Parts: sequence; C-alpha cells; structure tokens
Amino acid sequence: MAEPNQSWVTDITYIRTHGGWLYLAVVVDLFSRQVVGWSMGSRIDTSLVLDALLMALWRRQPHAPVMVHSDQGCQFTGHEWQTFLRDHNLVSSMSRRGNCHDNAVAESFFQLLKRERIRRRVYTTRDDARADIFNYIEMFYNSQRRHSSAAGLSPVEFEQRHSQRLKSV
Repeated sequence: MAEPNQSWVTDITYIRTHGGWLYLAVVVDLFSRQVVGWSMGSRIDTSLVLDALLMALWRRQPHAPVMVHSDQGCQFTGHEWQTFLRDHNLVSSMSRRGNCHDNAVAESFFQLLKRERIRRRVYTTRDDARADIFNYIEMFYNSQRRHSSAAGLSPVEFEQRHSQRLKSV
C-alpha cells in the first residue's frame, strides 16, 4: 500500500482466561501494520467486530473509500456488517473459503501477540487479559515494535515519517 487508509484487514482470535474465553477483534492498516481498531469481549459476535471497525473509523477518519478485508466468518458476512460497511464508505473484501493465507497480516499480528505476550499464560480474569492486551497493542506493538515491512520502524513512526515526507514535497 502506498498510503494509510487504503486497505485494512480484520480478524478475531481468542485468549484463554480462568473466567472463560476473551475474544479479540482487530483492524490493521496494511500500509504500516498499525492496529487502528480493536475490541475485546466475552462473545464472538458481530458487535465485537463492529466495535473494532468503529474505533478504526473514529481514529483514522478516512476521506476516501477503504477496502476492509476479512475472512468469511459469520461476523463478516451478515447483513449488519455489510450495511455498516456501505454506510461508512468501506468496501468489503473477503478471503477465499478455507484459505488463511489471504488474511496473513491479521494472523501474523495474532501470532506475535501470542508469542510475545500471551505465551504459556492463562489470565485469572478477562479484565486481567484486557489490560495486558491493551498494553501490548497501544504501548508496545503500535509505538515500539519494529517491522521489516515498515522499513524497520514501528507502525506509528513509519506513518509519521510518511506524513513528514508528504509535507516536505
């Protein structure tokens, strides 16, 4: 991607807690790999993914249509999701059925989260997990974790440099 807010990818994963599963939905900007929206809850439903997408819209306020790529899970194929996309100038894109490679960027984020933060950990409560995952996304992954796809910079720094280059032209 040549610019932020051209294509986003979204997906859901689960985290084990003693209080039951905590589900995490994320929206990742393919330009910088920044997590621009996320939502956590005890239910894996359309509201979970809509809340993550709403956060992305609120944070990014895109002026042009954004392609939103997902798998074909029921949370992404229903009327409520499709209507929300249409109403907010978002374009739906979906993986081929059963092909996880089409959603590789979201899957890669989940793999990093689980390897770098959650590995071999079972949280006592969902609130404990929420706090730790918030910390990982907002305090580490977006602002500090370096990515080869972002010229060795963190997602936030990559976007800041891109913005500075545009201003200097």
